[in-house]
Amino acid sequence: MVFPERFSNLPVATWPRLRALLDVPTTASDVINMTIGEPRHAFPAFVGDILAANLQGFAKYPNNNGTDDLLDAIAGFLNRRYGLDLAHDQILTLNGTREGLYNAAMALSPEEKNGQPVILTPNPFYQVYAVAALSVGAEPIYVPATESSGHLPDFHALPDDVLARTTIAYICSPANPQGAVADAEYWRALITLAEKHGFVIFADECYSEIYRDTPPVGALQIATEMGADPDRVVIFHSLSKRSNLPGLRSGFCAGGTKSIARIRQLRAFAGAPLPEPLQAVAAKVWDDEAHVEENRALYHQKYEIADQIFGHVPGYQSPQAGFFLWLPVEDGEAAAVKLWQETGVRVLPGAYLSRDVAGENPGASYIRVAMVAPTQEMQRGLTLIRDCLYG
Repeated sequence: MVFPERFSNLPVATWPRLRALLDVPTTASDVINMTIGEPRHAFPAFVGDILAANLQGFAKYPNNNGTDDLLDAIAGFLNRRYGLDLAHDQILTLNGTREGLYNAAMALSPEEKNGQPVILTPNPFYQVYAVAALSVGAEPIYVPATESSGHLPDFHALPDDVLARTTIAYICSPANPQGAVADAEYWRALITLAEKHGFVIFADECYSEIYRDTPPVGALQIATEMGADPDRVVIFHSLSKRSNLPGLRSGFCAGGTKSIARIRQLRAFAGAPLPEPLQAVAAKVWDDEAHVEENRALYHQKYEIADQIFGHVPGYQSPQAGFFLWLPVEDGEAAAVKLWQETGVRVLPGAYLSRDVAGENPGASYIRVAMVAPTQEMQRGLTLIRDCLYG
């Protein structure tokens, strides 16, 4: 057998790598898992009733682009949240945003641009960005998102020859894992750079509804205000974090009609549409803001608890948004093993979300801690982390 070489240098996937690292005994009697960003707050109570009322939809092939009700609900959310007025042909429903972040690159990155195309990704990053780049034959370039750059990638620091080959720039705001937020000035500068060099911005905004006080501005919102090319930005959103429904697999992407048409065309051949009963549930969830406000209030409490516990730790930065802590340590792997063996708390080494560039890994001296457990359990886990690593 001959296999493709483009994936031959992929690192071991995050979760098998973590399981191997922590495959050592622990002296703790209880385990507190703070590794994965899987929300454990309650999802809306009406979900079961909506699903039950639409069970017959499982007997039908689902609408690939999204039902009218779901597209209406998503358009309503975008209008309430960002003041956007988008038509159905500017929105595509997704079976979770991960498949959209991948397939959008397949649909929109050209085979050649001044030589081999480049796809930019922040470093650390959500790993599908890099796999998408390799799948389309692009060169992935990892742009540091460190404390010195406000934990957001400084795409302007890249050489002109790299930007001239760039087809897509991925960016996550609010950022996973650091919780940094791109403000309007950041978006305006990035959109101007994209227009100058002719690339598309893929804005992963899946954590947009979990924030402290001020709602983060959106990439498409700023692009519209600027009068930029409507196909310059594609945004990605999900119910996983907003509504505590990661298993529903409801997400969407939105942008200019040309971009969405190309993604739809590919998805008609290779996509996996959401079953229509789940689309019915998703429509009701996107329409409802009350549960989102309740969810955000729980995270406000968690931010305050985290600040109380880690406020004295040198280098601690309270997240602006999202539900992760990006905690400074000397060595992320060593810290994760120490925590597991001595306390039973499982966390993720930051290096597992990053790539080495010029011999340096921007996540190596961090651990990522997910604040998704019930509040008392989370508080106990954070206290154990503090006492074990910073006491």
